[in-house]
Order: sequence, then C-alpha cells, then structure tokens
Amino acid sequence: MQKENPLKAEKRKKLHDLKEKGVNPYPHNFAPTHQKSDFDGKYDDLEAGGQLENEVVVMAGRLMTRRDMGKAAFFNIQDETGSMQIYLKLAELPEKDLESFNHSDIGDIVGVKGHLFKTKKGQLSVRASEYTMLCKTLEPLPEKYHGIADIEIKYRYRHLDLIMDPKVRDVFKMRSQIMKEVRSFLDQRGFLEVETPVLQPIYGGASAFPFTTHHRALDMQLYMKISPELYLKRLIVGGFNKVYEIGKNFRNEGIDRSHNPEFTMLEFYEAYTDYNYQMKQFEDMISQVAEKVTGSMKVMYQGKEINFAPPWRRLSVMDGVKEYAGFNPDDLSDQELFDKIKSFGSDMKKPGLRGEMIMEAFELKAEPEIFQPTFIIDHPVEISPLTKEHRTTPGLVERFEPFCAGMEIGNAYTELNDPEEQRRRLEAQDRKRDEDEEAQPMDEDFLHAIEVGMPPTGGVGIGLERIVMLLTDQPSIRDILFFPTMKHK
Repeated sequence: MQKENPLKAEKRKKLHDLKEKGVNPYPHNFAPTHQKSDFDGKYDDLEAGGQLENEVVVMAGRLMTRRDMGKAAFFNIQDETGSMQIYLKLAELPEKDLESFNHSDIGDIVGVKGHLFKTKKGQLSVRASEYTMLCKTLEPLPEKYHGIADIEIKYRYRHLDLIMDPKVRDVFKMRSQIMKEVRSFLDQRGFLEVETPVLQPIYGGASAFPFTTHHRALDMQLYMKISPELYLKRLIVGGFNKVYEIGKNFRNEGIDRSHNPEFTMLEFYEAYTDYNYQMKQFEDMISQVAEKVTGSMKVMYQGKEINFAPPWRRLSVMDGVKEYAGFNPDDLSDQELFDKIKSFGSDMKKPGLRGEMIMEAFELKAEPEIFQPTFIIDHPVEISPLTKEHRTTPGLVERFEPFCAGMEIGNAYTELNDPEEQRRRLEAQDRKRDEDEEAQPMDEDFLHAIEVGMPPTGGVGIGLERIVMLLTDQPSIRDILFFPTMKHK
C-alpha cells in the first residue's frame, strides 16, 4: 500500500483529534453577515489603531496565510470577493474555538465573528472573538500562492486554480457578464430565447463530425447537437420572427487554442432580414458588449489593440485571396489552383470543387493575417449549402464570417428558403458523405419545414467562447472554460 503524503497524513490526524475532542469539523451551516467587498472603500477614514466596537462582523472563507505570535495570531481568509486579515488573542477564544484554531491548516474553511479595527500599519482587519471550523481539509494546497504554473494542474484541477489565483476568478466573472450583456442586447430588440434538442435523430447546420449515442428504449442512434440551426429555422417557419438560443454544441473534432469539443454557441434568426442587416447588428452587438464589460470598444489582446467600434471592414473571399495569397483565382485552372494551395501547405489529397480550393487558399494565407474585426463576405456556393445565392454575383452566396485576431468568431447567411434549391444542395451534400465525413446528411423533416414556407431570413451564429477570449485577453479557449475537455488521467 502506498504511503500517504506526510502533509496529508498530518491533516488527517488533526481531523481525527478534533472529532475525539468533540468538535464537529463539518457543521451543517454557517451564517456570514459580510464579505470582503462589503468593506472596500467604506472605512478609509478610520484612523490606524481605531476600532468599531459596535459593528459585529461574521465572515467565512478559506484560510490562506497564518502568522502565529505566541499568545496571538494574524491570518487571512479568502472569500469569493477577496482576502481579509483576521487577528485574534488565544486567551479570548472559547475552548472549542481554541481547539479548532490550534488544529487549523492552510486551506481549511473557517468562520470568524468579531469587530473591525485598523492595525497600527493602517490595514482594516477583524478582531475575532469566535472561531469556527467549517471544513477540515485533507488535501494540501499548492505551495505557490500567486497562481499555478503547471498547465496540466491548472486545467484538470480548476478548483485549485480558482483558489490560488483571484485573477482567474475575475475572468470567469467577466465571462458571465458577457453572457448577460449578449442576452440583454437581444432581449431589448424583441428576440425570444428558446431551446432546441441536444439529442437529434439527424445532425445538421454545420460541417462537423458528430458525437453519437444510443437510445435504448427507442432502439435508435442519436447525435449530439452540432448546431441548433435547422431547429431554429423551423421556429421561423412556425411564425416566430426573432428567436435565439445560447447553448452547448458538440463537435467530435480536434483541440487547439480556439477549439474544444464542447462549446457555447449563440445562434439567432430574424425574419425579413438579410446578411447586410445582420452584419450591422453583429458589429453593434459585439461593440456594445465590449463597451459594457470593459468600459471601451477598444481592448488589448495579447499585447495588441483591437478596435471593435463600427463599422468593421468588409472583405470578400476573392479579394482576400488576391490581397493575402497574392494571386487571382480566376487566372488559374483547377489543376493550377490545386498546385497553388499545395504549395501553401494544404493537406487536400486531390483537386476538390473549385470553391473549396479557393476557400482553402483563403484559410491558409488570409485568416492568420486578419487581426482587426473584419467581415469576410460572399463565399463560394459549393461550401455553403444552407445559404441563398448572391443577388448580383453568380457562383457566390450571401454569407459573412467575422474574423478577429486570426480567429473566425461567427458565421451568418441570408438563409436559403427555396425548397427545391435547398433539396438539391442537401442531396449534393449527402452524396459527398462517403469522402467527406463532415458533409451534412439529408434531413427530410427540415425540408418539410422549408416546403411549408420560411420568409426571407437572416441568421447568425457566434462562438461565444472566442468573444470571451478576446474581451478577457486570454490566449486559449481552455482559459475561459471552467472544465475544458482533457484526456482521462
């Protein structure tokens, strides 16, 4: 049997000693009256050495530092809002409270009751007259107080990361605020928040490989949602003019700085609009959310300034290839185009559809260079099976993808609502499935809805984690997911 870590063994011994002395190290409840933030800026005028005898303070938190001074002690407890210094004299504690204090270790969760005072150095503190053990811990905290350097520990044991680094908690609080502001923006514009199935008999709405599962009672294979698009369009067909969903999508794909198999997507659809209208709405949303949560439409990301203020640049796919890849696709044959993208490092095995190869050139050469918010517009029809054809340029569709800091942060269309054309597009996708595992399968129920009739509609999808990354200045999606997907240890 493996010998227990000496620090953990010592903590376990203290736990058992407390129980033997009749002290319950795991009481059922506690009632704090204050948090650290309640005092921020409130008693700045209290003189050093001054006391507030009449205000009783009850606080709870995790013991993070401790300085014993013989008959007295200073220590800090950390609650959700910050760290508070506590002072006590051992002789003033009741016997059970003294036992709790003497058996306390860094990392234990404790409660104190006392009154406020300022030390001679001017630090606001609590002079405790009561001390309660609320949770005797067994696992020692990491040694470094100012954050965890080991990425494996940081992501796998997020609870330790949150305890040791208050800045990490601030990032996740900002994430929550971003979500609230996005909802507020759409709610104020009359959108209805809805939910669509996570388990679907046919997946669709994106080019991605799904996760599969089996429903035993119905004896059928189901797929986890890769996109809510086809269901949200059914609601537009049903008569709702403005709908949105914020929810988890699941794509069985690789993991990198901007991809996680489980992620949060916002999709919204609005009847009687097109992609031009939605471009304006998109830049309004992101710029306003940025200003609400950071105080400015200009933010710093990885040492460079991003300006979200509208209007954002509009750049067509073809112009992007010309500008960043240095050639005009119209000047090349299909074979020459294939040879060109292979020289850029493409892993395509053979020439594909012309639109696919043009998009490959754009992705390889243009995407990494686009830092400021930019709408990439007017994509080849071959890669956009759910999008309405461009009203003036044959072979293209009315689609935009917003990019920022080298990342795609969304996708949007003037939605295809011609039922015969939609059937042709999905049939073409279905025929590709033997050679393209991310091609979309035929969905007769969705086609039924389109045949019932969908009004002209603009639709938008936004990868909210990538917005959070940009507004919180975090380099990886794993830094703004509480629990990123990791290989089982």
